[in-house]
Amino acid sequence: MGLRARGVGALPNLIRSLRKEAHPKPTNQQSLPSLRRAFSLYDQINLIDNVPDDQLRFQRYTETGFRVNGVDYEGSLLCVGNMLMSWAPTKFSHVTPDSLSVFQIVRPIPEILILGTGRNIEPVDPELRRFIRSTGMKLEAVDSRNAISTYNILNEEGRIVAAALLPYGAS
Repeated sequence: MGLRARGVGALPNLIRSLRKEAHPKPTNQQSLPSLRRAFSLYDQINLIDNVPDDQLRFQRYTETGFRVNGVDYEGSLLCVGNMLMSWAPTKFSHVTPDSLSVFQIVRPIPEILILGTGRNIEPVDPELRRFIRSTGMKLEAVDSRNAISTYNILNEEGRIVAAALLPYGAS
């Protein structure tokens, strides 16, 4: 009976050891950061308010223009990196390869041109698409409200980006 009692007492130990072998603890795995830590780091980063003084930041759009770094501009604008220029087109049909010819000489070449088409998204003429592609840029044509948001984000990321923007009220 002593052997049998010893065998019965060994059974729980055997089951425990089998469970450990079936589910071994990982030895080389790093734990994930806690959400509390992730949120506290996120809260410390505020891209919208902490923009360098020399970086363009669109703050508002109107029917007739834009507010950039606290200054109101009337009419269409052309932006390359952190350079801002007045731009001649007053409506989408005036946007031509000639109106964007500055991109044939600008260096470094922006990776993307964001075309703000006014209130509505307009289809881009195939000739204009070919011209933009020939400069080495990609094209994103969206309404001007979304164009300035996209420009702000890409510019803040440090990407070389350009924008050709018609006021929101342009037809």
